[in-house]
Amino acid sequence: MERVIIDMDEVIADPMGAMITWYEKAYELPVDFSKMKGSWLLGFPEQHHSLVRERLHEPGFFRDLPVMKDSIDVLKEMNKRYEIFIVSAATEFPNSLKDKLDWLLEHFPFFSWKQLVLCGEKRMVYGDHMIDDHVRHLQYFNGKKHLFTAAHNKDITGYDRINNWQDAATIFLQ
Repeated sequence: MERVIIDMDEVIADPMGAMITWYEKAYELPVDFSKMKGSWLLGFPEQHHSLVRERLHEPGFFRDLPVMKDSIDVLKEMNKRYEIFIVSAATEFPNSLKDKLDWLLEHFPFFSWKQLVLCGEKRMVYGDHMIDDHVRHLQYFNGKKHLFTAAHNKDITGYDRINNWQDAATIFLQ
C-alpha cells in the first residue's frame, strides 16, 4: 500500500482564511494577495505583521479553522486505498498542538490517532507521495512531491500541482 503524507495548514485546514476574516473584522483594512509571495503574512499591512504573528501563537487559533472544501470526502476515500499520515510542523506554535489534534479528530474522525503526526521538522518523514503547500517541506522528501496551491506559492514552478481536493481525487482516486 502506498504511503501519502499530507500537510494540515493550507492543505486541509485554512488558517489564512481564518486570519483574513479576523484581521478584516478587527482592523477593517484590506489584505493584498499580490504581496503574498513566499508567505501570506506579507499580504497584511507591514505595521500589523507582529499582530498577525502573535495571533498564530494564541491558544485556540488553530482549533476552529475552516476545513478546505472537499478534503473530508476525498481523504475519507483515499484512506481506504492508501496509508495516510497527516503531518503538521506544529511545534513552531506550541499552543497549536492540542488545538490541531482536537481539530483533526473532530473533522477527520476516520483517521486513527496513529495517523496524526505533529512535529517540528518534516525531514524525517518518508513515503511515496507528499502533499504540502511549502517547498521547504517538499525539498527533502524522497517520494513524489505535490505542491498544494496556496496564495504564497502561486509563482513556484518545478513541482506537480494540486489546486484543490477535486484535483487530488483525480490523481489518487482514479
